[in-house]
Amino acid sequence: MTRILAWLLAFALPALVGCSEAPPRDDAAARAPLILISIDGFRADYLQRGLTPTLAALAADGVHAEAMQPSFPSITFPNHYTLVTGLYPDHHGIVHNTMQDPALGRFALGNRAAVGDGRWWAEGEPIWVTAEKQGLHTATMFWPGSEAAIHGVRPDHWHPYDGDVAPRTRVDQVLAWLDLPATQRPAFITLYFDAVDGAGHWHGPDSPELNAALRDTDAALARLVDGLRRRGLYDRVNLVIVSDHGMTATPPAQTIYLDDLIDLSDVDVVTYDVPAELNPKPEHAAAVARALLAPHPHLRCYARDALPARLHYGGNPRVAAIVCIPDDGWLVSTHARQAKRKRALLGEHGYDNDDPAMRALFVAHGPDFRRGVVLPEFPNVDVYPLLAHLLGIRPQPNDGDLTPLRGALAMPATAMHR
Repeated sequence: MTRILAWLLAFALPALVGCSEAPPRDDAAARAPLILISIDGFRADYLQRGLTPTLAALAADGVHAEAMQPSFPSITFPNHYTLVTGLYPDHHGIVHNTMQDPALGRFALGNRAAVGDGRWWAEGEPIWVTAEKQGLHTATMFWPGSEAAIHGVRPDHWHPYDGDVAPRTRVDQVLAWLDLPATQRPAFITLYFDAVDGAGHWHGPDSPELNAALRDTDAALARLVDGLRRRGLYDRVNLVIVSDHGMTATPPAQTIYLDDLIDLSDVDVVTYDVPAELNPKPEHAAAVARALLAPHPHLRCYARDALPARLHYGGNPRVAAIVCIPDDGWLVSTHARQAKRKRALLGEHGYDNDDPAMRALFVAHGPDFRRGVVLPEFPNVDVYPLLAHLLGIRPQPNDGDLTPLRGALAMPATAMHR
């Protein structure tokens, strides 16, 4: 009987320890810190331009994917939140950069009150919240959602977004967090760069300005890598470098005018460009549907509940009643809106996520990754289970799957000990 009791205790005690609600924060000192880096608008094939040697070296010495498929719509806020929740936009609730909620009103990138309101983000739980709940320190050098207290929790360190903060300053802040004492150092850090996306919008994906932004962003990555080397952390920190979407050229002549198709007074337009979303006024719903859902050159419009299932989009009430998806390189606008533009939009994203021009970047490097591995394309919901695995935390329910990324890991997922 004594042997049986001892045998049971030998297995039961580790199991009970493993089920504890939150590991002690001191355990973070034994982890490889994880830095999640986003280069907004970095199309997958930009890596082949020869303008980003630091990023190319990290890819060659670590792991990179042929491409990563963004979630639909292939725009910034929905995909950044997908990356840190593992949920499709329909499931985490950030369905567009601009959206309407029946109770909360209107959300837009420039509406700082909405961006900082945790209720908008509460349909998902970002990984920094999960990590904090499980006893880890976290920090965000910009990331959509990080300005809000989500489920009442914030990162230990965070900054409100400011596009004027130079890339090198952002890097220096990350390095400063890594300089904290081991028991205070964040186990999870985000770092966000936006110059590539801005250059793509205002100058086009094949412009000299876009190429300059690639070089500048790579220089910021080089500053990070150099800082890690000087601290003896280069081979002790896991880097996961992603983008949210790609970019395609949008010649000014390729504009579809809504007011050529419908009477604008019959609808409330939630958002233009790509995708365009609108809500018909009840008394005009049938006429608007007949006009927009009919075939149109370079444009496909869908009732919310009739969107293709592969898009995983349309079930959330924040999605407008009609969603219009133009062909690659086309924009949806109105004559008056185009006349008021101060400058032409020469590049855009948001298109069907199966469009090759929307393909995103994935590179990973560090002690928990193999070297010289090229992964087939995978959907970006799969990044979240990878992040949770690297942090050694219990993930929230999500739409992702670690299986496509297991080949990137230096040790089998079941054998890794955090």
